Amino acid sequence: MVWKTLHYWLNNSPLLILGGGMLIIMALAVAGGIAFRNWNDRRDPSGARSGEGGLEGYVVSAVLGLLALLMGFTFSLAVDRFDARRVLVLEEANAVGTAYLRAQLLEEPHRTRISELLLNYTDNRIALGTAPPDRIPPLLAENDRMLTDLWAATASAFVTIKGLDFSSTFVDSVNNVIDLDASRKMARMARVPTEVFVVLFIYLIVTAGVLGYVFVGNRGRGAAIFMLLLLTLSLLLILDIDRPTKGGIREAQTAMEQLRASFKNQPPQVFDRYLAADAKARAGSAPH
Repeated sequence: MVWKTLHYWLNNSPLLILGGGMLIIMALAVAGGIAFRNWNDRRDPSGARSGEGGLEGYVVSAVLGLLALLMGFTFSLAVDRFDARRVLVLEEANAVGTAYLRAQLLEEPHRTRISELLLNYTDNRIALGTAPPDRIPPLLAENDRMLTDLWAATASAFVTIKGLDFSSTFVDSVNNVIDLDASRKMARMARVPTEVFVVLFIYLIVTAGVLGYVFVGNRGRGAAIFMLLLLTLSLLLILDIDRPTKGGIREAQTAMEQLRASFKNQPPQVFDRYLAADAKARAGSAPH
């Protein structure tokens, strides 16, 4: 239950609130580190002179190095999922384009019907890729309805081509469109595990406390605050990439948009340009 609450909080809270809250918590950790340093100096004023202060540089290097490793690992997970979503856009555009071209080999009314379904499906997928969160549920419902209609239209067209070798190829192309739809849905649900972010948050807070303890003086503490700001920006970037439907960084729909433009330039009638000439040539060569 706790993990579900944390998962919902990470995925739905505004990034500015998350970043601001994390920055405040880290600032408190810095203050705690400063207070602990002052208490330790009062308890053992000779600690720094005895050589213990020389170890602080090694501690800071180790802590920051481990933090960089953890943040790099989390960033890599988020980017890998982003790349998977981006690649699936291209694969889906290719699959829809292939199904559209093969649909031109069907007889009417199947050719026009399936072509219109694929065109409307492409429009809906482009809208889904850029829609705000409140618009996604109705668009997803429309998406599923279109896929049902597409398969129903395919079943109807199959009756007219089931005796041809082309039939299995055409059905496979439509089935590939449906499979990639499921793949894109699952890719948008794949997120960096909440446990990874929790460990990262804890480590950021601990690092802030260590910086507060080690960095003394106004210049040192100013440098610590500046470093915390950079760490917060890096954290917000990772969180943004990991939000496929709510973040500002989303996979580009360029491939689907170019496909939609090609549909406008290549309506079904474009592919009829040689049919009339070939029919006329066959009629002219037929014996009288």
